[in-house]
Amino acid sequence: MMRIKTPKSGRIRRELHKRAPKLVETGKKTLILHGTKTSSVLNSAMTEIYHLKKGEALKYSRKNENIRPFEIGGEASLEFFSHKTDCSLFVFGSHSKKRPDNLVIGRTYDHHIYDLVEIGVENFKSMASFSYDKKLAPQIGSKPFFAFIGEGFESVDELKHLKEVLLDLFHGEVVKNLNLAGLDRVYVCTALSSNRILFSHCALRLKKSGTIVPKIELVEVGPSMDMVVRRHRLPADGLRKEAMKTAPVLKKKKEKNVSKDAIKGKIGKIYIPDQKVGSVPFVNKAKGVKRERREAKMKNEGSDPQKKHKSES
Repeated sequence: MMRIKTPKSGRIRRELHKRAPKLVETGKKTLILHGTKTSSVLNSAMTEIYHLKKGEALKYSRKNENIRPFEIGGEASLEFFSHKTDCSLFVFGSHSKKRPDNLVIGRTYDHHIYDLVEIGVENFKSMASFSYDKKLAPQIGSKPFFAFIGEGFESVDELKHLKEVLLDLFHGEVVKNLNLAGLDRVYVCTALSSNRILFSHCALRLKKSGTIVPKIELVEVGPSMDMVVRRHRLPADGLRKEAMKTAPVLKKKKEKNVSKDAIKGKIGKIYIPDQKVGSVPFVNKAKGVKRERREAKMKNEGSDPQKKHKSES
C-alpha cells in the first residue's frame, strides 16, 4: 500500500504551505540559469535582469549541459529546477555560432513548460555605461510603468507573445493599492520591425511645474538592448484553458441593473411602472371615520330635547 509521508519539522510544513495552491497567488519567482556555453555580453545581460528582479529571482552560476527548451526531452532538467525552486518563470542563456547571445524566456504551469520565447541580444548596454544620479536607481519593491510603442505589438504574433512574456517577467506581484511614490521607473519597448524591438529602462525624475502635478522627465539608467525574436512556442489550447481557470469563490455574481462609476460610485436602476391616474378606482373612506361620525350623531340626538320629544310621541 502507498504510505503518505507527513513532514515532522515545522520549517518543512511552513515551506510546503507556501507552495500549496492558493485562491490568490503570490508573486511569481524567476529562475536564471546558464547553458553549456555563454558569452560576456550574455552574462552581463542575465546579471542585469537579476538585479532588476532582486528579491523575486534566483540565479544559478553553474553550467547546465542537458537543457534544450525547444527540443523534446530537453526540458526535463528545466522542469526539475522549476519544481525544486518553486519558480514559474525562467531565463535561460546560451551562446553558439548558430545562435549567438541567445536568451530563452519561458513560463511554466504546474512546473511544466507553458510557453517559450527565444530572443537574440544585440547592442547591449549595461547600467554602468550610463551616467546618472545614483538616487534615481530603482528601489527594491517599487513598481514599474510599461510603454509599448509600435503597431507590431497588436498585429504581429511574435511581438504580441513577447509583450505578454515581458509583462509577466517584470511587473512583479499584483497589488490592489499602490503608493504613487513607489512608481519610480518605466520600461520602454519600441517595435523597430516585425521581429526586433528596442528594450530600454528609464528612471522617473520629478520636477517642479508650478502646479500640483509635477513635471516628469525620463532618465535612461540601463540596461538597454535590441531583442530579436528568433523562435517562439505558444501553449496548447487545452493547456491554456486549464491555466486560465479561476476558483468559483473569486467569481462575482453579476448584479442586474447595477453599474459602477469612478466618481459617483455604485449606480443602480429601479423599474417604476407607468401610473395611470385616470383608471385608479375611488377609495372609500376608512371605517373608523364613519364610526366616529355615527357616535357623534347619536350623542347629539340624545342631548336635543325636541328630537327626544318627537321620538317619544
